[in-house]
Amino acid sequence: MFDFLDSGQYDVLGAFWVTVQLTLYSAVGSLIWGTVLAGMRVSPVPLLRGFGTAYVHLVRNTPLTVLILGCSLGLYQTLGINLGGDTSKETGFRLAVLGLIAYTGTFVCEALRSGINTVPVGQAEAARALGLSFFQVLRLIVLPQAFRAVVAPLTNVLIALTKNTTVAATIGVAEAALLMKEMIENEADALFAVFGVFALGFVLLTLPTGLLLGWVSKRVAVKR
Repeated sequence: MFDFLDSGQYDVLGAFWVTVQLTLYSAVGSLIWGTVLAGMRVSPVPLLRGFGTAYVHLVRNTPLTVLILGCSLGLYQTLGINLGGDTSKETGFRLAVLGLIAYTGTFVCEALRSGINTVPVGQAEAARALGLSFFQVLRLIVLPQAFRAVVAPLTNVLIALTKNTTVAATIGVAEAALLMKEMIENEADALFAVFGVFALGFVLLTLPTGLLLGWVSKRVAVKR
């Protein structure tokens, strides 16, 4: 039943390694972009607050497939932006990362904003009374506590991101979902075995992540 794994025709581990890379790069970028967006959403500057709110509502309610295809068809094929990729394979990977960051950053933003709301207002007011600027208060007082409060929600975002990397197959990125599609077409007599292999692969990626970050969440939780 699993003879296709011994044939050497399919690089399953290589496909999952691309999935891991997509997840890692997108997770780092989403954390940075989501933090910036959260800062905008609680900013006292109306223009920044309006941009952050509009961006989050627009992008979060747009299907990820549309965003990924928009990056490929709009940025690359129409505008010729390849993000420094030397080959179409590298360009597709980087465009997929960009689309995942743009999408996942909105969920990071909302998780962080909920964490910011758990920080007592008096702490921020006291810091402002000492002469700290808004960004200093956000960086030194509010965000450290907010991050500690939202480890669990961010874990859910990371797990969702890992599964969302399968959408990158729509623009030809050679990750797990694209290989699974090829194997389904070529191994019609072993469909359940193919599904089982890839389902197990994603479980092995997401389950340890959830358990580890769940433990971290309990360790760093703010006691109130």
